[in-house]
Amino acid sequence: MNSFGLSLSSLPLVAKAQTRSISPENVYGEKGKGGMADFSETPQPEVERIGQSWAPHSCSRDLGRGWKVRPLICVKAGETTTLMDVDGPGVIQQIWMTPTGHWRHSIIRIYWDGSETPSVECPVGDFFACGWNKFAQISSLAVCVNPGSAFNCYWPMPFKRKCRITFENIGFENMTLFYQINYSLEEVPEDAGYFHAQFRRVNPIPYKEVYTIVDGIEGKGQYVGTYMAWGVNNNGWWGEGEIKFFMDGDDEFPTICGTGTEDYFCGSYNFENQDTKQYQEYTTPYAGLPQVIRPDGVYNSQQRFGMYRWHIVDPIRFEKDLKVTIQALGWRGHGRYLALQDDIASVAYWYQTTISKPFPPLPDRDYLEVC
Repeated sequence: MNSFGLSLSSLPLVAKAQTRSISPENVYGEKGKGGMADFSETPQPEVERIGQSWAPHSCSRDLGRGWKVRPLICVKAGETTTLMDVDGPGVIQQIWMTPTGHWRHSIIRIYWDGSETPSVECPVGDFFACGWNKFAQISSLAVCVNPGSAFNCYWPMPFKRKCRITFENIGFENMTLFYQINYSLEEVPEDAGYFHAQFRRVNPIPYKEVYTIVDGIEGKGQYVGTYMAWGVNNNGWWGEGEIKFFMDGDDEFPTICGTGTEDYFCGSYNFENQDTKQYQEYTTPYAGLPQVIRPDGVYNSQQRFGMYRWHIVDPIRFEKDLKVTIQALGWRGHGRYLALQDDIASVAYWYQTTISKPFPPLPDRDYLEVC
């Protein structure tokens, strides 16, 4: 047995796998090589790059090697650093990190089996279902976000020959990053798909146009999740739009058509608490509205929402191709729908048997920024 797809009931079964972990204290995940950083080996310029009032390695000066010398890294403005570069076969089982700086200006990329094209390319906050550069507590099976700014991902990510993860700071300021990536070295089934995650943003969406969450997926696989950061630019209810899954040659009409935005995210009736007459945040294993940012009457003028829907027990399987869209739809007078022009960003998560072709280019720093 391997550890791929472990469940609570299968935990007693001993797997044919070797557990490894990467962090700033063991950057290559090597056996017996964790916690080896030496105070004397960390140069003073590294302290200056961190830009904080303390440096971890100097805090350990009285205790010496093995006493939390290098628990974080600094990523300079404009710099890309490699977090993981290991040979397979294996499976990433958990990613934890807590980045400083603007979360839309930190880009995580994951490359499988030596490909030069990333299969994951996403601002770090959106990847962990926190797209508005503000903390929102999330308790789900695939993603957990915990106080004070702890991002956790549990999507299983198998690789057959190699895995490389990079982290780019496109912001103006240096940032610090604590991180840990837990994985196993083991055989991977031939039919295991490669994990993909793609970010998009349109601000504002043009009048009477639908928002495309993802398109251009070719091959065989299964769609497993959606995160959306939705900023509303009109008064009134904004979530009447239908989500649509066009698969395997669908043209004008999709195979799957939802009944409303809040319905797709497993809510109902405007996400409204009937007692308080307010939007009600919720977080569950498979779906949630964990973030509602309310106007403050001064400079924070827009309503903003963060929503996730994980297709863990109901993956959407496709044989040849997939496209996913959602309508931005509210109400105008006299019982008529209003096509909205909202600020919408999303992350699509899926597996496919081959590595995806290149994604559309990410927007530039200014377009990505949340203001």
